[in-house]
Amino acid sequence: MQKRGKKYVKASELVNKDMVYSIPEAIEMLEKTNTVTFDPTVEVHFNLFLDPKYQDQMIRSTITLPNWTGKTVKVCVFSDKANNDEVKAMGVSVIWWEELIEEIATWKVAIDFDVCVATPSMMRHLWKIARVLGPKWLMPNPKTGTVSDDLVSAVREIMAWKFEFKTDKQGNVHSIFGKLSFGQEKLKANLNKFLDTILEVKPSWAKWKYINSIYVCNCMGPGIKIDISKR
Repeated sequence: MQKRGKKYVKASELVNKDMVYSIPEAIEMLEKTNTVTFDPTVEVHFNLFLDPKYQDQMIRSTITLPNWTGKTVKVCVFSDKANNDEVKAMGVSVIWWEELIEEIATWKVAIDFDVCVATPSMMRHLWKIARVLGPKWLMPNPKTGTVSDDLVSAVREIMAWKFEFKTDKQGNVHSIFGKLSFGQEKLKANLNKFLDTILEVKPSWAKWKYINSIYVCNCMGPGIKIDISKR
């Protein structure tokens, strides 16, 4: 078992392990349980009654939080269009696709981007590197808005804080939802938006209990359990 530091132990003593907090109470506890001197990201962890080994129990969707996440997104565009100047001006890396795909396929370039966007005509070329992008959840997908002929609009949405979330192998969804410095009102709005979105993507056939538990925490801080009925 990993030994916790003194600051973590002291912060965890502030959290009642037998208590399930309302969202406002949990957000307030985030301030009290901060253990670092820098501005920490705040995280949300959903444990869902799903088994992702079955295709229809896997969740993969996108969300745009009302108050950003605090993270700058690095976007890579796979394009075969003749003129990418407008996309380049948005601050993304647009590289001629033959060179980039070959470098990724032969492991000559590091994957240092967060999102991949591609035109539909590029998808047949990207299958060459699907084994590299797929495990990192970077393969462009029409369902997440990352396959589009309108690259400017697709990139603009991502730059406007649209990001992807998905279940892991245990049926959990882990994500950040802001910075502690955002303040209680913005963090509450972000968390409520995330909760609403998780409920919206619930499989239509799922009749049993869907959300097992929700915890929030600061980076390197103790978990705080939330009662979703108390917003």
